[in-house]
Amino acid sequence: MLGFIGTRVLGQYDIAGGPTGVDEPGRLLLVVPNVLAAERELKVDPADFRLWVCLHEETHRVQFAANPWLRAHMINRTRNLTGDLLGDPGATLRRFFEGIRRLPEVASGGSTTILDLVQTPQQREEMARLTAVMSLLEGHADVVMDMVGPQVIPSVASIRAKFTARRKGRGLFDQVFRRMLGLEAKMRQYADGAGFVQGVIDKVGMDGFNQVWQGPDTLPLPTEIHNPAAWVERVHR
Repeated sequence: MLGFIGTRVLGQYDIAGGPTGVDEPGRLLLVVPNVLAAERELKVDPADFRLWVCLHEETHRVQFAANPWLRAHMINRTRNLTGDLLGDPGATLRRFFEGIRRLPEVASGGSTTILDLVQTPQQREEMARLTAVMSLLEGHADVVMDMVGPQVIPSVASIRAKFTARRKGRGLFDQVFRRMLGLEAKMRQYADGAGFVQGVIDKVGMDGFNQVWQGPDTLPLPTEIHNPAAWVERVHR
């Protein structure tokens, strides 16, 4: 499982930074072999692609640096979720074995993932809230990257088109395995989040959108990611 995921990650802004988490600065990480493999697979300009990947992850660094509360918020929410998942190992193990029995259901093309099978309804609700914030961050980074013109990255349009196609998966095995692991949901975060960000900007402009960074209460709710107007109504009323 980790091997499958590990071959697809190009970069990551690690908000925890180190073993103690909140008190240490974040780290921008790049998986160089994966970056090189992706640029060869996509047949894109190497220099442009590497800059494009770096700028995407740098956007995440700026998101957290400009809003110090966000890092602690994300770390604490993640710790609460993982602590809850591990709080009753016996119950989690029972749900895990039940999940194994239901693997055909996961692979059949529905929205259920392996993680869904071992979570309680309360944990799924918490995960939905965390996923909404992650969708915001990924979508914002994508929208910002789309604003980067050819004067900065000459082949940015070609890179975007090819990389978007790559996110959709390759063969049947790849698509099924990604769905089971929840990676399809990860890919939807980019599209859903970008749609939310652009939808808000279209209604209230960039300054209005930037109200999202005021604090935890202005972060989008799971239902608002697909309904930017609801977020605008709640935050700007």
